[in-house]
Amino acid sequence: MAAIWRRAALYLLALVVVAGCGRRAAPPVVTALPTSTSPAVTAVAAQPTPTLLPVATALPPATPTLLPTATPAPTATPTADPYAPYTIAGLAARSYGGGLLQIESTLADTPLFTRSVITYPSDGLTIYGFMNVPVGEGPFPVALVLHGYVPPENYAIMTYTTRYADTLAQAGYLTIHPNYRNFPPSDETEAFALGRRESDYRVGYAVDVLNLMAIVREQAGQPGPLQRADGGDIHLLGHSMGGGITLRVITVDQNVSAAVLYGAMSGDEQRNYEKIFEWSNGEVGANVLATQPDVLAGISPIYHLERITAPVSIHHGALDDTVPPAWSDELCQLLRALQKPVECFSYADQPHTFYGDGDQLFQQRVLDFFSRH
Repeated sequence: MAAIWRRAALYLLALVVVAGCGRRAAPPVVTALPTSTSPAVTAVAAQPTPTLLPVATALPPATPTLLPTATPAPTATPTADPYAPYTIAGLAARSYGGGLLQIESTLADTPLFTRSVITYPSDGLTIYGFMNVPVGEGPFPVALVLHGYVPPENYAIMTYTTRYADTLAQAGYLTIHPNYRNFPPSDETEAFALGRRESDYRVGYAVDVLNLMAIVREQAGQPGPLQRADGGDIHLLGHSMGGGITLRVITVDQNVSAAVLYGAMSGDEQRNYEKIFEWSNGEVGANVLATQPDVLAGISPIYHLERITAPVSIHHGALDDTVPPAWSDELCQLLRALQKPVECFSYADQPHTFYGDGDQLFQQRVLDFFSRH
């Protein structure tokens, strides 16, 4: 009997379970809990256990990538003025001299002077010439005789101006007659050798004279070829191109005792090269004539005559058909307007190079002028 009741109970329980599976279970009834005086405990939902990630290995500090250093923009260097060495200001600012004047050989012994071939350095070039040293103890005033243009292929150490050097030596002047650069046997410049004969506006010839004057001043009174020279008393005589060189030199050097300009080229390089262009049938001078006027003004002595301190004696033949006599007339007027010590002579019957009585008169006037200064 008991066994029958146990089977009946199990059967009823199975029915209940099957019925529960056939519908949604009702929500449970929430019974209000009595208020408690204890602090309320808030139920915290269980948090998932965090998953431990592997600890990151510290990386070494990143080596900074060196960016290329910005090269600062170069400071603009002023472009050197290519004409500066040829300007009066540039010539006046530079130094001269250095080296020695030397005797290479003796050309003549006369009762009044000894003539010798000499050399001296000028800006790295060897310049030839001759020197007449008077007989006697000295010291003798110095005179430089500057020749005019002679085609270099026809040039010789003793040229047409030798007679003026001899006259001065006979009168007691230690006289030096330089060839200048590019006149044999003096050295040539590279530009001249390449045919660029006017590349330096003929300023190099004046530089050769300025270097010579400085050497004379340095060596005067010292044992050697210039022992009997008075380095503080230097005179210049220049003919034609040599007259133009003389004008440039006395505009630069303010310690010349006196200067003679004889049938001299102009102090205006524009005029000079217009003539040179004409004489050469257009072969020489075009590049100079293309130079800017303000550049030529800086190079031309005629625009800087206020610098001249030496007394000047100007001589020109009225029959000169090579260098216009008007150029000397104008220079004379300009120097007088500046109240410079100047005397001016015109020779009515003389051409570019004087001869005869006119030449004798000229030489006497030169001696008188030098003796006064």
